[in-house]
Amino acid sequence: MSDPALGLLMLGLIVVVIMMGFPTAFTLMGLGILFGFIAYFKSGQAFSDNLVFDLMVQRTYGAMTNDVLISIPLFVLMGYVMERGALVDKMFYAIQLAFRNVPAALAVATLLVCTFWGIASGLVGAVVVLMGVIALNPMLRAGYDVKLASGVITAGGTLGILIPPSVMIIVYAAVAGQSVVKLYAATMFPGFFLAFLYLVYIIGMALLNPKLAPPLPESERQVPLPDWMQTLNAKGARNMIVAILSNLRLPAPVTDRKTLWRYLAFSTVPLVLVASTLWLIFWYVAIHQQGAEAIDAQGVEQLGSYSAPEATAPAGPPLNFYIGFGLVTALAAFGMIRYYRNMVAERLEVIRLLTVSIMPLGLLTVVVLVVILFGITTATESAAVGAAGAFVLALAARTLDWKRTKEAVFLTARTTSMVCWLFVGSALFSGVFAILGGQALVEKWVLSLNLSPLQFMIISQAIIFILGWPLEWTEIIVIFVPIFLPLLKHFGIDPILWGVLVFVNLQAAFLSPPVAMSAFYLKGVAPPHVTINQIFAGMMPYMLIVILCMVLLYIWPGLTLWLPEFLYGN
Repeated sequence: MSDPALGLLMLGLIVVVIMMGFPTAFTLMGLGILFGFIAYFKSGQAFSDNLVFDLMVQRTYGAMTNDVLISIPLFVLMGYVMERGALVDKMFYAIQLAFRNVPAALAVATLLVCTFWGIASGLVGAVVVLMGVIALNPMLRAGYDVKLASGVITAGGTLGILIPPSVMIIVYAAVAGQSVVKLYAATMFPGFFLAFLYLVYIIGMALLNPKLAPPLPESERQVPLPDWMQTLNAKGARNMIVAILSNLRLPAPVTDRKTLWRYLAFSTVPLVLVASTLWLIFWYVAIHQQGAEAIDAQGVEQLGSYSAPEATAPAGPPLNFYIGFGLVTALAAFGMIRYYRNMVAERLEVIRLLTVSIMPLGLLTVVVLVVILFGITTATESAAVGAAGAFVLALAARTLDWKRTKEAVFLTARTTSMVCWLFVGSALFSGVFAILGGQALVEKWVLSLNLSPLQFMIISQAIIFILGWPLEWTEIIVIFVPIFLPLLKHFGIDPILWGVLVFVNLQAAFLSPPVAMSAFYLKGVAPPHVTINQIFAGMMPYMLIVILCMVLLYIWPGLTLWLPEFLYGN
């Protein structure tokens, strides 16, 4: 058998052996050493002198010195600490009240919590299990269809590996040699866009067939108000902010002044969020970038390039930006005025519940992402900030004890060691595969087909989609993605765009039987009458939505590439 044929045999064997249940990392190393020994074998050579052992040492050293991988244990630790120490049930309750008048309110709240909690933790299994415990039974008691209820949990729980900070993105960056920061920026919009498509599907199904998601009874749609708010309501107070300010002037207010000031502070949260977002956009575009251009121009001047006018006078943002930003600010101001004119007691209490349950974790997540995307810190440094912040939040909430801390650290060590050994095995396997000529044979065969870039994109994504049925995302990225990467340059495909499509594609790997891990996570905490077939049936529509999202991302690549190009240039 020729060397390229041995390479293809090795590629086929890895799929078969993994499907038989053997550990992926050690299977990769075992097959790599076996076929590498054959490739390097020389008659009369001592067993220990075979060069495959030198190759293994070199690949192991290369994987262990990969700077990109350093952030993995820190992000994983951040996720496990949040899982062990945060209060998801309070978050679910607050979001449920906020969306109590929306069709399929419980399902919408479940999806939003899955999205937010997935971003914060990045752990698919933890999110699916937690939401299965917290949200599945309330949806079933409310009369929700079993397939709709299970589908939203399993699909929403996978969003954590797509939206940054995600370990999957870090692994792809290490395999493909791409910037983690650019990949984080590229996946920001697609991740939320996929969540939006899920949301449209859920609300659309509830509108078309209300029996699938009956409206909540009036008793569960009422916001529980404290006694002093009920007193103000009884006195005819329509705007709670005005009522609180009026009470603060009285010698004997309805409750203690500290509570009134606290609720007044809660009322400013929406305004602060909107104003902060607008200021951040203006600062980055009009101030930060112009300052960066001025520094670059000054550097050019010091080199003696005085003849280039653009080197001495940075242009700054165009007039269109100021016009657009002014219109957006005016619309935001108009919306805020209408919002605060109708600040009734129920709305203010919902704001308080959302702030208490979401704001600390939300601020930590936003800080971690902002410092990465704006280049303030590296991905590893931001991961360290996130891990430290997770400990602070969990300790402040008094939900993290020594036992849970040990569990989080142990799980982090186990996950990190699995990823590192996976990289070692993948590096050895891919090296032997290339030495045997398997990679060259695949490239030659693909190029002989005379495919267009669109045809190659469809075929490569279709192969990954099919591989997602029996394999997990880790195996696909470390084994099969490197086979396609050298071909991207030939077809003129941006590896960042292709990688984001792979990330969206791999959402289906958690939803496609027989190895649909989300289904088995949910089945482990679901009531006995919920069958695995019902969970599988509930996941099928979301697989179609994943395919639709990939098509839209390919048609409009700006959804993927605009943010990294805007932040970092070409």
